[in-house]
Amino acid sequence: VDDWDMGITHVFRGDEHINNTPWQINIFRALGAPLPQFGHCPIILGDDGLKLSKRRGAVSVTSYQDAGYLPEAMLNYLARLGWSHGDDELFTVEQMVQWFDGSHLAKSPAQWDPAKLAWVNAHYIKAAADSRLAGLVQSQLAARGVMTEDLPLLERASALFKDRCSTVVELADWAEMLFVPVQPGADDLAAHVTEAVRPALQTLRDKLAAVPWDKPAIATAMKETLSAHQLKMPQLAPAVRVRVCGRVQTPSIDAVLALFPRDTVLQRLQGV
Repeated sequence: VDDWDMGITHVFRGDEHINNTPWQINIFRALGAPLPQFGHCPIILGDDGLKLSKRRGAVSVTSYQDAGYLPEAMLNYLARLGWSHGDDELFTVEQMVQWFDGSHLAKSPAQWDPAKLAWVNAHYIKAAADSRLAGLVQSQLAARGVMTEDLPLLERASALFKDRCSTVVELADWAEMLFVPVQPGADDLAAHVTEAVRPALQTLRDKLAAVPWDKPAIATAMKETLSAHQLKMPQLAPAVRVRVCGRVQTPSIDAVLALFPRDTVLQRLQGV
C-alpha cells in the first residue's frame, strides 16, 4: 500500500527477497494497484565471507567519514558492488546516472574489500582541490586536539603529501608534524643520525639559519653541505627527515622543510 500510495515504479532490493516477491506481486494484483518493476541485487558479504547486516559487520556512514573517506569515493565504490559498466572502475555521479538502467547486475554476492575502497579513495584524494583537503585536514587535526587556522599552510601540505595518502586521516598524519613535536624512533636515529653525518647536520643548520626560506634556497644549502662534507644525499636526507619529520620517508626534503617555520627546523636540528 505504501508503494502504491507513493507511486513507486521500481523496486530494487537484495536477492534474499526473491522468494517473497511473487506473494507481493499477487497482493498488488488483488488490490488492483499498478505493479512496480522488481529487480534483485546480490547481497554484500564482509571480508570474512558472511553477509553484512544491521546486526553484523555494519559500519555507519559517519564512521567512514571520520576515517577519512570522501563521499564521492564511497558512492563510487558502493555503486560498483554488484553492478558493473564494462571494465570501468572509476566514474562520476553523472556517469552513474547515465549508465545505470537496471542491467549488468551481478548474479553472485559482492564482497566488501577495504583495500579496494582505499584504492578508490586514494584516487579521489589525488583529484580533490587542495583547498578542500585543507579544510578536511583541519577538522581531523582538531579532533586530535591540534588547533590551527593556517589554512594556506594546510593547502600547501595537502598538495605535497596527498599522492602518498589513501585517506584524509593519513593526510592529517603528515600535516600533524608541522604543528606538534615529533619523536623519532631510537632505531631510526641510530641508523641514520650517525657520527659521520652529525657534523653535516650542524653545518646544514647553520646554513639554513641564513638563507631565504624557500625550496630553491634550502636545496642549495643542502648541496653545499654535501660538498663540504663529501657526503651523498642518501646519507644526509634521511638524517634530516628523522630529526625534523620523525620519519625516514618523505617527499623531496627541500619541499618538506619549506613547509615548516624556519625556527622549527633549526630547533629540531639543534644539538645533533
